[in-house]
Amino acid sequence: MNLEIPDGLGDLLRDFTVSVLREKPNDLYDYAVEYFTTARDTRRPKEVPMYIIVDSDEEAGEPDPKMFQPKNTRNRYARRQSVSAERYDPEEDDDDDDRVVHPKTDAQRERLTEAVSGILLFRSLDSDQMQEVIDAMFEMKVKPGETVIQQGDDGDNFYVIDDGIYEVSVNVKGADKSVHTFDNRGSFGELALMYNMPRSATVTAKTSGTLWAMDRNSFRRIVLKSAFKKRKKYEHLLENVTILQSLDHYERMTLADALHPKIYQEGEAIIKQGDDADGIYFVEDGHIRITIDNPEGSEQEIATRSTGTYFGELALIENKPRTANVYAVGKVKVAFLERECFERLLGPCVDIMKRNSQLYTMYVGK
Repeated sequence: MNLEIPDGLGDLLRDFTVSVLREKPNDLYDYAVEYFTTARDTRRPKEVPMYIIVDSDEEAGEPDPKMFQPKNTRNRYARRQSVSAERYDPEEDDDDDDRVVHPKTDAQRERLTEAVSGILLFRSLDSDQMQEVIDAMFEMKVKPGETVIQQGDDGDNFYVIDDGIYEVSVNVKGADKSVHTFDNRGSFGELALMYNMPRSATVTAKTSGTLWAMDRNSFRRIVLKSAFKKRKKYEHLLENVTILQSLDHYERMTLADALHPKIYQEGEAIIKQGDDADGIYFVEDGHIRITIDNPEGSEQEIATRSTGTYFGELALIENKPRTANVYAVGKVKVAFLERECFERLLGPCVDIMKRNSQLYTMYVGK
């Protein structure tokens, strides 16, 4: 199936994403209804600043949208046809010849692995895909005052910071206004690649530094295609989980986006009795065994589970420590949902989970 992204969809989703990040609504669904209802009624174009992916400990400074002129008065940074005309279909098979590999020393690979470890965009990638990311990135040395990306230019690369200080600025009525500073960590440049839009800000090196860059085609082939495949794979997994049948398609799709993979080897503990409950696990592939600790120090096996089942939800529901151990039998791949996402996304299923808890073998799922 050949899917073509409708004109304006990227701008609409980008505007909504930035609005959510700025307002931080308590109820995302109510906020979405209000936001899109207002957007439908007003039909006025908006200008939004570049959303900057940073480490979870940092918060990107975003400019006040009032700084931006109406779209019909801004000609300098109008969307270029060469960018907006591009279409990327994640369902199409990529040619293996498109894979880019930039040779690196062991020291470079170690530094790059550390630099990308906290990047949110890469969170859903498996180990093979992360190796593709590392292969595809190339090292860039920058000098103080050097412009890395220029507002209004076409997007060419995605950047991950190895070291150095970088200033983000936007041009407002002919004057540059600083909106954020990266200090030796973070990443930028993804929006122009994801949404076929010109650069919405300028990034300038304030000190000497090192960046890791990935070209547009590699970024789309690895990051966007993997995100598409991940959603489809997890949607199919969740469709087969009986307890989630009460979720509608949109809720299941949102849940699929929030899951991220974890792999465990033979005999490895996935959860340990007494640990704090950090999330719920869905068995994507493989088998697990569940045990409880006996007073004399031994363990008693009480159940086994396989693909399409889940565990860990009861400790979240009851807000108690784990009351059982779960071990991998052979290689096991699970999809993990963090506690915060569980509480936000699985609200409709919690009552059903509570009612069904008595149907489980004692301690199964905890």
